[in-house]
Amino acid sequence: MIFLITSRLHLSCSLICLLLGCEYAESVLAKVGTDVSLTCNYDARRYGRLSACWGRGAIPNSGCANEVLKTDGTSVISRLSERYLLMGNTGEGDVSLTIRHVVEKDSGTYGCRVDIPGWFNDQKQEVTLSVVPGPPNPVRVEMQEVKERTITVRWTPVFDGGKPITSYVIDLKNKQASWDTTFRTPVSNPDLTQVTLVDLRPAKAYNLRMFAVNSVGMSGSSNVLTVTTKEAAPEGPPLDMQLQALSPQSIKVTWKPPRADLRNGVLRSYTISYREYDPASRLFRRWQHQTVAATREIESIILINLKPSAKYGVIIQAKTNAGIGPASTAPLCSTLGEIHTTSAPATMKSTSPAATVWLPDSTSSSFISGRPDPPVVQLRKVKDNTISLFWTPGFEGSSPITGYLLEYKAVNASWDYTKTVVDFSPNQTEATIIEINPSTYNIRMFAKSSLGTSKASNVLTVTTGEADHQWDALSTTAPTDTHSAASVEEGQSGHLVAIVVPVVLVLLIVAIVITWQLRRIRQRKGSLNMWLSSGVIKYRGSDSLQEL
Repeated sequence: MIFLITSRLHLSCSLICLLLGCEYAESVLAKVGTDVSLTCNYDARRYGRLSACWGRGAIPNSGCANEVLKTDGTSVISRLSERYLLMGNTGEGDVSLTIRHVVEKDSGTYGCRVDIPGWFNDQKQEVTLSVVPGPPNPVRVEMQEVKERTITVRWTPVFDGGKPITSYVIDLKNKQASWDTTFRTPVSNPDLTQVTLVDLRPAKAYNLRMFAVNSVGMSGSSNVLTVTTKEAAPEGPPLDMQLQALSPQSIKVTWKPPRADLRNGVLRSYTISYREYDPASRLFRRWQHQTVAATREIESIILINLKPSAKYGVIIQAKTNAGIGPASTAPLCSTLGEIHTTSAPATMKSTSPAATVWLPDSTSSSFISGRPDPPVVQLRKVKDNTISLFWTPGFEGSSPITGYLLEYKAVNASWDYTKTVVDFSPNQTEATIIEINPSTYNIRMFAKSSLGTSKASNVLTVTTGEADHQWDALSTTAPTDTHSAASVEEGQSGHLVAIVVPVVLVLLIVAIVITWQLRRIRQRKGSLNMWLSSGVIKYRGSDSLQEL
């Protein structure tokens, strides 16, 4: 009984639809840029192929309002735009409307009318379409250029999702790490299509991806690039370099590779450079070079055909395919002396003074760093407000001296408040200073080379003034403050001894001769008084070089 009642109601509804024409309504939500299908079907097996139309707005009593597409049941006979298509099987009664790449203005009501034969038989269906903007489409990123410390990527502009793209986001991480550790870089200019990432490490593998952003949200991830930066020359020197004299003609050199994070690539080889130091001229002889393949964690080489009892300087540099790195240094090393004895070699090595590694004074770093020794500054003349100086250059180190710096200040001031800094060429060895305001000043000098600045020289204390005034002329003192322009260390230079000792011997000989002459004069004339009028100059001696 229930089934019979239901069937009669369905039949009644169908009869009403046939008499009045049925209208169905539905709603569709779509994102900007997508393709949308608005459904409309009829019973083609019953009616055969029928004409139909689609329009925008409510369906009128006949036809379609604001018609966008019309079909005769076999093919499309008119359309408002190429974006409107019938993608279904019209032979089976599928006249659903497809709209390509919808935009927000496509939103609204669409009506479908199927022309069924007979009075008031047309099938009518309305669809409400809502188009909303969405995030941009994912970016396709490509590699443009790869260097040692930079990579350049580019991309093509993509569909913005219905809202303008406002920025991009670039994620970069180490290849072996997770994206949780990514370094995220925003690109605020939406018009860019290329960007360069800097401050990367050489010979390192990275992963990179991108996102586009608009006011709605962020796009999906781009494709992921895997890139390895190019190699560079090592940034660190070899470590733990040691020199050991084995015989009068050989020295063994051992070292370890540079720190792993400073190698900047695969180490291919090491360059070992060595040269003899000549104590007489205080100069190094010409470099000699050898190359060792980089194969182990502890490398070594034996330098042969050296001179007995000679001092040698050695430096080592690591090399990649991209270049050579900074040098490691060690104190000078002396070969063993030629000792004619039947003692065992081990005994010779331990007892011969030449077998030990030569170390400069603990407070001197000229040999270690290659920086020059400071000059020895002396006073030539003080007259009125004019100070005349001259200086003797010290040992130049591993690189020629490129100039000198002279500093002077008030005697009661700190070196941090140096009054004047004057540059001199490497060929100059004397200078005259004119000071307008009479006072007492401290003067010191530095030698410069491509490897750095020397320690400070001895410090002169000079008093200038008018004629007929007595000047507290010159004293050499140990500096007590540091100056920001030169980093210096306290200590006595071993090489200054080679200058001072001959000078002292000459002065001693002159003093003996003068004393002898005075005794002869006294024997003849009795006595002799010696003085200097109008400006006595007192020289109180030259202390050893000390740190500021």
